[in-house]
Amino acid sequence: MVQALGRLGHEMTLVPLYLPMVTDDEHEHTKAPLFLGGINMYLQQKFSFFRWTPKWIDRFFDRESLLMGLIEKAGMTRARDLGEMTVSSLKGTHGEQRKEVQKLLTWLKKQPKPDVISFSNGLLSGVARSVHEELKVPVVCTLQGEDSFIDTLPEPYRKQSWELFRENSSFIARYIAVSDYYAETMRKHLELNDKKVVSVYNGIDFSPFHADSSKRLDPPVIGYLARMCMGKGLHTLVDAFIDLRQRGTVHCKLHLAGAKTVADDEFISQQKRKLDAAGLLDDVEFSPNLSTDKKVEFLQSLSVFSVPALYGESFGLYLIEALACEVPVVQPNHAAFPEILERTGGGLLYDHEDPTNLADSLEVMLSLEERRRKLGFEGGQGARKYFTAGRMAAEISEIFETVAKTA
Repeated sequence: MVQALGRLGHEMTLVPLYLPMVTDDEHEHTKAPLFLGGINMYLQQKFSFFRWTPKWIDRFFDRESLLMGLIEKAGMTRARDLGEMTVSSLKGTHGEQRKEVQKLLTWLKKQPKPDVISFSNGLLSGVARSVHEELKVPVVCTLQGEDSFIDTLPEPYRKQSWELFRENSSFIARYIAVSDYYAETMRKHLELNDKKVVSVYNGIDFSPFHADSSKRLDPPVIGYLARMCMGKGLHTLVDAFIDLRQRGTVHCKLHLAGAKTVADDEFISQQKRKLDAAGLLDDVEFSPNLSTDKKVEFLQSLSVFSVPALYGESFGLYLIEALACEVPVVQPNHAAFPEILERTGGGLLYDHEDPTNLADSLEVMLSLEERRRKLGFEGGQGARKYFTAGRMAAEISEIFETVAKTA
């Protein structure tokens, strides 16, 4: 988004928060230091001593090598700790991490005053509120997946988080949800109207993605590319693959890829044991934490793609990447998936209430090669029409300009 807005002539400064930037591409607009470092945020939540430490101690814990190590430890924090930190961060300068928020505010005040400040996630609304109050600049905030995180918190943190989120909303000029489905979902949660929460579909740079028509896969390959965890439905796809192979109607293989942390290891081991018990482990490949080039190669090696997410996925960028390589998709008929397939025509939806429906849809897709290729081609064309970074930037630019003029 930042790069596409830059191509439209906007001056942008990208400020990393919590962790160093982890993206597929380098960002020429990254000029700012990191703020709200994840380790300092945690230590200041747990131990009052760290709320008063000098800058040199804070800088030690903000080192990139330490913070990048946090990614591998994702999921190791207790639910209670997550709840306490979420509530505290939603309080902004009134929370336990006020020192970290104040550092960000001090730095922003020394920069040329922006027309708009945009935050990437609603869980930062407490910080956004503090920024608006101190700088008197309109704040915009993207919405993408906050409900699935907050609703997993234990009480009373879940209730408190939603209450603070709603309270902070009066200081946000506009929320931008990544799909129509998610805009409506968050309007209800935050008790806001259509004007306050608008939707702009995510977009990607299509230049790295293309189909490899020279490859003819025999046997066909089912692919998955998302976090290797239960919420994304990896186990559901494994079960469907076992069901499909046991039917004997289609011989196929399964390739599972995506982000993996230490917290996911046991879950992945369970899937391997399940596959081994069915005598199918040798027909399944696991490829965690792929680079951009390897990701494209992976997508090009697939016959069909599926991420049967169990929760209300706010968008599903992995679908656009698969369709960009002309790989048709099979997705549950809930959350944002129907919107994406309605616009691209690049796959099939199945009734997620019955787990056997995924295997049925995969069987149809794999049995009809000509239809599969047609859906893949049409999906690629539709993705390039509706889900480009340029289209996303143009729509967001219009929102930014409106917000800046009415501030």
